[in-house]
Amino acid sequence: MTSKVAEEALGYEQARDELIEVVRRLEAGGTTLEESLALWERGEELAKVCRRWLDGARARLDAALAEEEEEGAGGQEGDE
Repeated sequence: MTSKVAEEALGYEQARDELIEVVRRLEAGGTTLEESLALWERGEELAKVCRRWLDGARARLDAALAEEEEEGAGGQEGDE
């Protein structure tokens, strides 16, 4: 399996693309039970990597929006 360090080095697009390939292989069938389990486990790891990236992106967006609202609210008070 992939180490935690290697997982964290994966970019969102890399993890997403590999996850798509894992799902495609699972849906196609033709793998042994052991191979299917290994693919499923890898898919779970990749999904976690993607979720961390998306959660991080959401946090950055929320912070930027909050900062924009604070700046906008401050500017409106001075206009009155």
